[in-house]
Amino acid sequence: MKKMTIIVPCYNEQAAIPLFYQRLKEILGNYVDEYAGHQWDLLFVDDGSTDDSLTEMERLQVSDPEHVHFLSFSRNFGKEAALYAGLENADAEYVGVMDVDLQDPPELLPQMIAYLDSGDYDTVATKRDSRKGEPIVRSFFSKMFYKLINRISQTPIPEGARDYRLMNRKVVDAVLAMPEVNRFSKGIFNWVGFRTKVLTFDHQDRVAGETHWSFKQLVSYSFEGIMDFSDKPLTIASVVGGASFVLSIFSLIFIVIRALAFGDPTAGWPSLVSIILMIGGIQLFCLGIAGKYIAKIYLEVKQRPVYITREQK
Repeated sequence: MKKMTIIVPCYNEQAAIPLFYQRLKEILGNYVDEYAGHQWDLLFVDDGSTDDSLTEMERLQVSDPEHVHFLSFSRNFGKEAALYAGLENADAEYVGVMDVDLQDPPELLPQMIAYLDSGDYDTVATKRDSRKGEPIVRSFFSKMFYKLINRISQTPIPEGARDYRLMNRKVVDAVLAMPEVNRFSKGIFNWVGFRTKVLTFDHQDRVAGETHWSFKQLVSYSFEGIMDFSDKPLTIASVVGGASFVLSIFSLIFIVIRALAFGDPTAGWPSLVSIILMIGGIQLFCLGIAGKYIAKIYLEVKQRPVYITREQK
């Protein structure tokens, strides 16, 4: 008999938590307990919620201590920290990751369990087959992100990839062996490798509440992912700097030839100022890219914990 733990990161999901629990209990109770013969439990991770999410977790834990556990952070550390905390505190042979809003269909869990039980796969990942129902702008930039990161990174990430997955112990241990502070789980899950089965599903609406990811946060998260799994931005900065240098040489040659042929008119200072501003902007752009990588190094060398637990049951 194997044990399975489902990690559920939560931030201000008071309304969704009981609905998620009921759905998972129906599916896992019918399949895992009666057919697969495994034990299962849910590990909710409260990421410093400011609503009554923790109260809902405590209520569920008291009513169903066999299947519900939780841990609460001292403050908001972010979803990546919540995922890492869940993996670090799960001691099961199978470990899954799901969003509490039920945009990850739990109906796939029996199929995922069957694939791991077969021994042919070490992890079962998921991705959305379509983004129907999402805002057009967000969907467009999401597609552009996956195209970009797959072009410049050696770690492929399927378009529409979700954190929703089920892993065996070997995969979990491999992920935990990467205790970096700057975490991008979609990349980490793919970087560790192992035999992976990918399941697809259509876009699902949230069961309750609203998304806590603003467009600005998603863009920032995308840049974090690119920098965590590619050094190409530094190469691009070097190429841009080199190209601007070559362009400036040709510009100087042109200016000298023009002065020899037509004299040296005093007119032209606006273009000179524009060139100086352009070169200065390129330099600042390149320094900014290098600065982002240095900032990541700075955060890593401080070796602060990824999260701090306030309460756990």
